[in-house]
Amino acid sequence: MPLWERSLKIATVTLLMVAGAAAPAQAEEAEQVVNGGFDNGTDPFWTNAGMTIGLTDGRACVDVPGGTVNRWDAAVGQNDIDLVAGETYRFSFDAQGDAGHVVRAITGLSVAPYDTYFEQSPVLGDWTHYEYTFTANASTAQGQVAFQVGGSPDPWRFCVDNVSLVGGVPPEVYVPDTGPRVRVNQVAYLPDGPKGATLVTESTTALPWQLKDRSGKVVKSGRTTPRGVDASSGQNVHTIDFSGYRHKATGLTLSVDGEVSRPFDINGRAYDQLRADALKFYYTQRSGIEIRDDLRPGYARPAGHVDVAPNQGDGAVGCVPGVCDYTLDVRGGWYDAGDHGKYVVNGGISVWELLAEYEHNSGSRKVNLAIPESGNRVPDILDEARWELEFLLSMQVPAGKPFAGMAHHKIHDQAWTGLPLLPHLDPQPREVHPVSTAASLNLAATGAQAARLYHRYDRTFAAKSLAAARKAYDAAKANPALFAPADGVGGGPYNDTKVSDDFYWAAVELYLTTGEKKYAADILASPEHTADVFGQGAFDWASTAAAAKIDLALVPNRLPGLHRVKAQVVAGADKYLAIQRQHPYGVAYAPADNVWDWGSSSTIANNLVVIAAAERITGKQRYRDGLLTGLDYLFGRNALNISYVTGYGEVNAKNQHSRWYAAQLDPALPHPPAGTLSGGPNSSIQDPVAQAKLKGCTGQFCYIDDIGSWATNELTINWNAALAHVIGYVSELD
Repeated sequence: MPLWERSLKIATVTLLMVAGAAAPAQAEEAEQVVNGGFDNGTDPFWTNAGMTIGLTDGRACVDVPGGTVNRWDAAVGQNDIDLVAGETYRFSFDAQGDAGHVVRAITGLSVAPYDTYFEQSPVLGDWTHYEYTFTANASTAQGQVAFQVGGSPDPWRFCVDNVSLVGGVPPEVYVPDTGPRVRVNQVAYLPDGPKGATLVTESTTALPWQLKDRSGKVVKSGRTTPRGVDASSGQNVHTIDFSGYRHKATGLTLSVDGEVSRPFDINGRAYDQLRADALKFYYTQRSGIEIRDDLRPGYARPAGHVDVAPNQGDGAVGCVPGVCDYTLDVRGGWYDAGDHGKYVVNGGISVWELLAEYEHNSGSRKVNLAIPESGNRVPDILDEARWELEFLLSMQVPAGKPFAGMAHHKIHDQAWTGLPLLPHLDPQPREVHPVSTAASLNLAATGAQAARLYHRYDRTFAAKSLAAARKAYDAAKANPALFAPADGVGGGPYNDTKVSDDFYWAAVELYLTTGEKKYAADILASPEHTADVFGQGAFDWASTAAAAKIDLALVPNRLPGLHRVKAQVVAGADKYLAIQRQHPYGVAYAPADNVWDWGSSSTIANNLVVIAAAERITGKQRYRDGLLTGLDYLFGRNALNISYVTGYGEVNAKNQHSRWYAAQLDPALPHPPAGTLSGGPNSSIQDPVAQAKLKGCTGQFCYIDDIGSWATNELTINWNAALAHVIGYVSELD
């Protein structure tokens, strides 16, 4: 039935997928779908799951069976579609379905490995026209368009018409909506802290600004400071300093150059809730336990990977072929990111950050996380960290086996899975990967750290952790160069060939816990001990020496020459403050050649942890002010005018890459929980969405809040650990 004969709602979404290299000159528009209007019956469309296509008023309809698990368990599609890499396509169709049901519309490969080149999951109802634009990243004569409609417990009816895939269309240009040109911390400033904002403008001379309360009354005014072109964004900018206004208030705005900022507050307790929310993130990342709706409304799900079908389970997982002759019970732990993998090296730095937040900030002992263990007389933050620690301990090679005492690097699915996919529905086989020196040293460091912090609450667990730490450290010294391969099939590689920092970190934690001279000797002999380890990024899973020095500086100990370690931490903080003073967005981060790192948000947060440590060492105001100024970037004082923390700020990231916080793909699923940190700008834009939409981006603009952009918009346990750690310091500022 011709489109113009129908009354249709119109839903048009433009998506560009996988540009990679420059697209070739556009050919004439060419239709790839045969009989998309079903004027000649239903051939060559196919169905699976025992469905039969029928025509109703010239439209194709199927009765979808109930009781299927995955979207692809029931589908309608057409194969033998030609796709050309770099060519832009317009994918459109009309669809109707029982209200509230979702169709996953894809263009992809019709044969193994069934790669998906484009997908979108609209919620159905009355007849609606859907239209999308994307750029193919591969050439194939075995493509397909398909409508995946499985995953519902109940049967329902789906109808589709006017299916079209037209090649040779002009590519769309992505322009982010950056809102008002006045960029502020959209959450809050502290009354007695620094208060800065950034204006994007063509003006090269100072401009008048006004601070207004929620009624519109001007409460302070001044003039901007021109800063020229900011390298990190390519924008001509001015800065605004309204630190002199020290009154508690809500709904404030800045007006300048004909623009009005997004609203913000001034409140000394503004970050108390975020302190809890950033830590609550970990409960819904847990593997091996049911997530309860009474503890996290809207996030309930069955336990994942506990040997209940369709899971293959983590109760007795064997190694990848040829690696070991035993199985490990590796249930529990945190899912590392938006996938179902669990990794020792990333778990290690994440545990360290949470335990350091506990050890260095006394208020963390009272934070209520509303987790199953709450009320057991152990601080909730320690209970949550223990969930991951128990997993790390389970990854240690048993006695009597090759490499006994070392830790396996990771455990994850045999192959990558699609989105969305809740953990308990993951059908992939699970595999333990080889041991590595880095993983063993992560276990040694965090096991030793745990031993001193849990001793007060559970001496048995503390002793177990210390024994495992000693074994792991000794095993790593016996095998100092076993590096994880760059194996990225089914999970991230987390490969690292520099482990002198990990040896240093493990020795530091063992020394701080035991006071034993042999560990002190290893610390003093390490090249990391005298090196400047405070680079553009202070620390992360692959660079741990700075974390070790922070603990040496802040945990009481008798290491000879300790004053020099404290001086190194302070010097590192001074380096970040110098960068911050030069940065018109107040960011303590300026990577070489303006190439922003993967996970830049956490890099910035960890640099602030160094500044916070310097404040603890010296008590000087400039470190306090630097910590607070640096925080502004994460909450909206940035080129994109977005808060990178879900639920905080008027405009905030909420579509992070995840298989279960996947509301963008399936509205029945939630967005990430409040307090989730997005990875942030990444100049290398490795994923298809980023490559299509952000090609040629400058620094801060290399980001998009899209669930498909795993390179710029993923969530991870180590990134949220950085947020939790730095907010712990902020929450305890006087």
